Amino acid sequence: MNKKLHTEAVDALFDAILTLKDRKECYTFFEDIATVNEILSLSQRLEVAGMLREHRTYLEIAQKTGASTATISRVNRSLNYGNEGYEMVFQRLE
Repeated sequence: MNKKLHTEAVDALFDAILTLKDRKECYTFFEDIATVNEILSLSQRLEVAGMLREHRTYLEIAQKTGASTATISRVNRSLNYGNEGYEMVFQRLE
């Protein structure tokens, strides 16, 4: 894990997120803390990761999600060489 990321402020953010009880509370909180574009970018990355796990091509992913090839490549790198965060979440969602 990235040591630069581990700060008291980030811990407080994650603690706040962990208090959210349902999707409605998530919308309420995230609409206050992030811009619409930031939320859409995060959701796009999750969608891209799911499609990469299904072995979809970059072209298919770009057409379906509107993600750039740079974003797709970044997500692919995280899937292959990251902390397995995407995989952890996908397994829990199944």
